[in-house]
Amino acid sequence: MKNTKLQAFIPLFYLVWSDDLLTQKELATLKEFIVSKTGISPEDQEYLFSKIDISNPPSRNELAQWKSDIEKTIQNKPSIKTIFELAGALSEKDSDIYVSQADFLKLENDLGILGEEVIQNFKSKAESFTASSQTNSNFDIQKITELLDGKQAPIIKKVKSVISRPEFAYETSTDINVYRQTVYNWCKILAEENLGNMAYPKQYGGGENIADYFAIMETLSYHDLSLVIKFGVQFGLWGMSVQSLGTEKHYAKYLKDIGSLKIPGCFAMTETHHGSNVKGLETTATYHHNDQTFTIHTPHKMAQKEYIGNAAVHGQMATVFAKLVIDDHDYGVNAFIVPLRDTNGNVLDGVTIGDCGHKMGLNGVDNGTISFDQVKIPKENMLDRFASVNDKGEFESPIPSDNRRFFTMLGTLVGGRIGIPRSALAAAKSGLTIAIRYSDQRRQFGPEGGSEVPILNYRMHQRRLLPHLAKTYAVHFALQYLTSRFLNRTEAEMQEIEALAAGMKSYSTWSTRDILQECREACGGKGYLSENRIDALKNDTEIYTTFEGDNTVLMQLTAKNRLSEFRKAFGEMGSLGIINYVYENAKTAIAEKNPIATRKTDDEHLLDSEFHLQAFIHREKTILASAAKRIKKLVDGGLEPYDAFNVVQHQMIDVSQAYLERIVLEQFQKAIETVEDQEVKSVLKRLNQLYALAQIEKNKAWYLEDGYMEAVKTKAIRKMVNQLCWDIRPDAVALVNAFDIPESCISAPIATA
Repeated sequence: MKNTKLQAFIPLFYLVWSDDLLTQKELATLKEFIVSKTGISPEDQEYLFSKIDISNPPSRNELAQWKSDIEKTIQNKPSIKTIFELAGALSEKDSDIYVSQADFLKLENDLGILGEEVIQNFKSKAESFTASSQTNSNFDIQKITELLDGKQAPIIKKVKSVISRPEFAYETSTDINVYRQTVYNWCKILAEENLGNMAYPKQYGGGENIADYFAIMETLSYHDLSLVIKFGVQFGLWGMSVQSLGTEKHYAKYLKDIGSLKIPGCFAMTETHHGSNVKGLETTATYHHNDQTFTIHTPHKMAQKEYIGNAAVHGQMATVFAKLVIDDHDYGVNAFIVPLRDTNGNVLDGVTIGDCGHKMGLNGVDNGTISFDQVKIPKENMLDRFASVNDKGEFESPIPSDNRRFFTMLGTLVGGRIGIPRSALAAAKSGLTIAIRYSDQRRQFGPEGGSEVPILNYRMHQRRLLPHLAKTYAVHFALQYLTSRFLNRTEAEMQEIEALAAGMKSYSTWSTRDILQECREACGGKGYLSENRIDALKNDTEIYTTFEGDNTVLMQLTAKNRLSEFRKAFGEMGSLGIINYVYENAKTAIAEKNPIATRKTDDEHLLDSEFHLQAFIHREKTILASAAKRIKKLVDGGLEPYDAFNVVQHQMIDVSQAYLERIVLEQFQKAIETVEDQEVKSVLKRLNQLYALAQIEKNKAWYLEDGYMEAVKTKAIRKMVNQLCWDIRPDAVALVNAFDIPESCISAPIATA
């Protein structure tokens, strides 16, 4: 500007043009202001008018120059607090700028500008804490990877090496037949690597290592989930049903060929009409003593086997669950090996196979329907570990109770309810890796006059992703605990372990569903593009909430087990024991519900692991006792137990949820206790605190209703969740990198390392 006095107008011009839109009102206000000031010559007026010409806005370069002049002036004179003072400093005539301070304040008001806030924005640009937060690693990433992998590290490394090969490049064809064949070919490679037979006995070519098998399933889940399910159906459901329900003659005849994929097979339990109610299956297996055969038959269309993996294209045999009928007597559900196709892939007589067709996800798996029309199989095809037909044609079982035999048979298949939540966990890890890496790189908005900021620096974005990251770590250790309990099980523990597996399957798969939805949204439009893989992860894991048991049904199973354990405790205690139990609970309640505890908000208390665990235990015990009391009251009032359970079904979900949250927190805390490296321990502690407080925040209505906390405490918890998200943010990328997912599996352009 020719006249240095005119530079006093730079802040005003920059502010009205910085949003790329000068309104008619702003134009009129500025013109009126300029005209009203005596001392501005007509020539200078024209010059000033040229800077507010809507038809000829300032160039980007001119705007940048104005911004630079403002920043330099403020930097040189940190005492500047108002636009008037800034205008004076820019004009180099502090007191002689045509206008008074009052004039400037009126103009700011007319333009809707908050002068002090504007100056503060310019001042804080360089030192904005939001803008300055950045990624770094405060711990040894490798040490967390080693902790996560544990004793299974060698097999995990092997699987990662295999799925990183060029032949495992993702299938991009939309032709369902091409996709299915690719997945089948991948399974053959895994079989050649002796990964499919890992759980089978060594004498039948296997690795005799179920822990490694679960680790294989989880690690494969970093790759294509159709492969995981196809692999799980073949080597898990089909192979392990033979191993778990059969005897030596079946092992010798089938296991080696199942493990090598010479015999592709199916697990045919679910029927159209009966879904999760295995006891209600209607397929029959009628025994004929004269020729020692069974006839497998589907009595009507609704009794067909449905959603059966491997059935539509590849399966040659199936473990079929059917009601055993001998001399018109129903002996309940048992398992039989039934051939479906010959070695050339031709469907056998009496067998009808349909194709479930295109699905929401997992389209590399050939799900189908199977119906049987009087199909004969030899007596030896009955999987007879728990029940058999003797030489006289009579039913025999080492377990006399029909109920116990049925649940013992199903209990041997609980491994599927461990493999699926671990697979879901891996999918959640993949989604979080993509979303958090992208959030660290994607920049948007920023302080006035400053650079754009990584979106992971924004509190709401941290809130969206980091509690999920904490929960994923927590679930990892809980599933390790479940796996360990299952591998070291005793018969006395089996019911509890089955209930825990049912609950953790639900908890993990629901968690993955929610996490992947949040990851998709957190990545915006990029998350919607198939190339970034979140769509495949979302669509493929959607069914995880349904197969291996519908989650809501499984949560009822878990809750019934907790109620059963509760009743056992009361039954063993006697009246004096109950009084003591209630007294102990009352002591805890008094200690926790006193006014000091319910209102305590200091950081040390809120971050204390003992406080977290006690809060979770209190919720679990209170909800369980409340549900038991309610059911008893309903039954005492004349309701049938079946109806009483139906009335409180919604409360059963709460019973399970509270129990599972306590297990997850407890196992995360115990895992942290084993860590020696202080930096690793520190970051895991923060994750644990975030998981705990985020769950308490989620359940705050319950804690407030119960009187366990007051509003001042739940508000403090909300603030602490925010603070923990902020504290964890610099380590977030390192924490997802610690999952050590092969880059070829992540395969998302927005998440390049």
